Amino acid sequence: MKLPFYALTLLIGIVLTIHLAMNGKVGAVLNNPRVANALFWSIGAAAAILIGLSGWQAGALAPLRTMSPLLLVAGAIGACLVFGIAFLIPRIGAGRLTLIMLGGQIVGGLFLSNYGLLGSPREPVSLRSLLGTLVMFAGIVLATT
Repeated sequence: MKLPFYALTLLIGIVLTIHLAMNGKVGAVLNNPRVANALFWSIGAAAAILIGLSGWQAGALAPLRTMSPLLLVAGAIGACLVFGIAFLIPRIGAGRLTLIMLGGQIVGGLFLSNYGLLGSPREPVSLRSLLGTLVMFAGIVLATT
């Protein structure tokens, strides 16, 4: 049963929204989302190192030799996302930002799943998923206008 995984995903969504609002608030208080972004990533890097060290095993980095270096760009993408969020939340609000980002995540998720990219199980886009996406976008428009 996948219900516990869905519940955890819902919880992560709630925490992510709070996290994003916190990023936006720090950027607004400092009146500098770039400095706030650097601060977030410095603290995040320290936490990531501690988390990584807690499960360290000999040879943990050996698979890096076989991995495309392009995948490591995800760290830079994350930094750009946090900067964008810290910049946008004071301007459009946490609710609007989260809902509009959700729309982007829906499109991205459908694309990745349709083609089975980046380890996602392949789930071709169906008429039903397209209709569900349109309903969600209609909800986003209703909730943000």
